[in-house]
Amino acid sequence: MRRDRVQFVEGVLNEYRSVTMKELLNLVPPREPRHYLYDLVAAYPKRAGKGLRPALCIATCRAFKGDTAAAMNSAVAIELLHNAFLVHDDVEDGSLFRRGLPTLHSEQGLAIAVNVGDAMNVLSIRALMRNLEGLGPALAWEVFAEIEHMVGQCVEGQAMELGWIRDNVLDLSEEDYLRMNLKKTCWYTCIHPCRIGAMIGSGGSAELDRFNRFGYYMGAAFQIQDDVLNLVGDRRKYGKEIGGDIWEGKRTLILIHMLNRCSPFEKRRIRRFLALPRGDRTAREVRRILALMEELGSVDYARSMARQLAGAALREFFLAYAVAEESEHKAFVRDIVFYMVDREF
Repeated sequence: MRRDRVQFVEGVLNEYRSVTMKELLNLVPPREPRHYLYDLVAAYPKRAGKGLRPALCIATCRAFKGDTAAAMNSAVAIELLHNAFLVHDDVEDGSLFRRGLPTLHSEQGLAIAVNVGDAMNVLSIRALMRNLEGLGPALAWEVFAEIEHMVGQCVEGQAMELGWIRDNVLDLSEEDYLRMNLKKTCWYTCIHPCRIGAMIGSGGSAELDRFNRFGYYMGAAFQIQDDVLNLVGDRRKYGKEIGGDIWEGKRTLILIHMLNRCSPFEKRRIRRFLALPRGDRTAREVRRILALMEELGSVDYARSMARQLAGAALREFFLAYAVAEESEHKAFVRDIVFYMVDREF
């Protein structure tokens, strides 16, 4: 991706992240208990995330001739829900790092972290309630219905992944992974932010289902690239525990590809490793599994798949945004597709 396009995408991301963060912080009540709750609500949002989800919502709204203010409450709600998911996800996975710093439960304890995640969910409802005044009851309700579907799909996808880990399920296909990824990642990372932005920008007239395939391909490409970076990325840039997906036993496309190509002996050995609690797993075995992934071409396969999905997303972009006039907001959505798979962090 050309450097000028990278600078353009990063500039827009920074702009939208800044305005979203300002409104998010204004939503946090200036009352007690601060030390154990409200001061911690901003802990993850303030870390160096990209703000992809609110940016897609706002940019799509602008592309369909809406303004930033109209999309802001919805963008804030999406960002709060995203960070609530991260807090709870880190607890469920036993993750040690998030965006370059210790996870919230590592710093504050499990109980405090879970409660902070719950508070983010409550505040997201407050942001959506504010849509009543700005968008009117009919459109505000449609946005709420989009959010309800988004959250439902995400928890279903999370349940699939957690269940595979708990029951040590190894006989999975690429289709199983993509179905889980659609539910856990694609709906709330790309599909619904775009649908909500188009709904608000067009005043409810946009054909929302046009964004489903675009968001699916883009979200899947984004997640697979994230899985690759988890294994081979630069920790200083990536901000999470390198190799964390192996430590946590996550059924990534990379792991599934390897399991379907390794010898029966290797599969039995990996099964025993994944049956262990995280605390009993060893760095030596993690390194051995990573080496096997590289040897069997699983990491390269995932990289290739991410780029193929990004190409499919670009084709769907021209259909989903066909009625939107050319603008920097439309160009941002187009360019971010390959930005997300070319990134090194």
